Amino acid sequence: MRVAIIGLGLIGSSLASDLKRVGFAHKIVGMDSNLAHRQEAFRLGWADRVYDFDPSFLKTQDLILLATPVNVIANLLPQVLDQISAGTTVTDVGSTKEQICRAVLKHPKRSQFVPAHPMAGTENSGPGAAISRLFEGKTTVICDSENSDEFHLNRVLELYASLNSRVVLMSSVDHDFHAAFVSHLSHLSSFALANTVLAEEKQAATIFDLAGGGFESTVRLGKSSPDMWTPIFDHNRKNILLALESYQNQLEKFRQYLFNEDWNQLRELMTHSNEIRKVLQSFSQRSEKRSEP
Repeated sequence: MRVAIIGLGLIGSSLASDLKRVGFAHKIVGMDSNLAHRQEAFRLGWADRVYDFDPSFLKTQDLILLATPVNVIANLLPQVLDQISAGTTVTDVGSTKEQICRAVLKHPKRSQFVPAHPMAGTENSGPGAAISRLFEGKTTVICDSENSDEFHLNRVLELYASLNSRVVLMSSVDHDFHAAFVSHLSHLSSFALANTVLAEEKQAATIFDLAGGGFESTVRLGKSSPDMWTPIFDHNRKNILLALESYQNQLEKFRQYLFNEDWNQLRELMTHSNEIRKVLQSFSQRSEKRSEP
C-alpha cells in the first residue's frame, strides 16, 4: 500500500516505522514543513521519500495520514480532500476531533475521511523520538464512523488491527469530552506543577537532588511540546475548562482538610482515590481478553 504521512513527529514517524515493520505499507512518502524533520526521517528510514507539503503526490496514494498539530489538521484537511482520487483514504491522529470533523462536515469527499485518535505517545517529539510498537495494546478511537464510507473505514480498521491496537467507536463530541478528563487535564496539571516547582525552587540543583521517581513521573508530561498542546487546549477549551473546574474542586477539598487538620476526611479522600486502581486493573483485564486468539 502507498502511504503518505503528513507530519513527521513522534506519532507520524512511529506510525511510519510500524507500518513498514508489519508490511502494511510498502512505500511511504513523508511530508513535513520542518527541513530537519524531513532529513532525519529519511536518514532513519521512516520514509522512502520526503518533501515539504506537495499536493501533487496525494492523488497517487492509497492512504494519507495527517499527523500534524490539530490546528494544522483542521486547516489542511479540506485541501487534502480536494486533491485526492476516489480510492484514497484519509485519516488523522489528532488529539481533538470535534473541530476537525466540523471543518469537513459538508465536504463532498467527507466519506473518504476517517477521524482517528490513537491514545499513545510520550512527552518527546520529532522523528528521533519514534518508538517501535508504540500503538500495540493501546486504544485507538475512531469518531463519527457513520460519516465514513465502509471501504475507507475498513481500511483504517485494518491499519490499527495490523498494529495490535484496540479500536473503539465514539462520536467526536463524546471523544473530546472524555479526552479532556483522561488526557488533556493530566497534561495541563503537569505543566502547572512544573511551573509551581520552578517558581518556588530557584536552585535547580535542589530540584535535581530531591526529585524522586514520583515527581519525575508526575511532571513528565510538563516536558511536552507547547506547539502541539496549545492548539489542543484551544480546540477543546470548553471541555478542558469543565475538567479543570472539577479538578480545582478536588484540590480545594484537600486544601480545606489540611487547613483544618481534618486527617480523617483527608484519609477518606485518598482512600477513595485508590479505587482508580481497580478501574484500571479491570480495564487491563478486559483488554487482555479481547486480544486473546
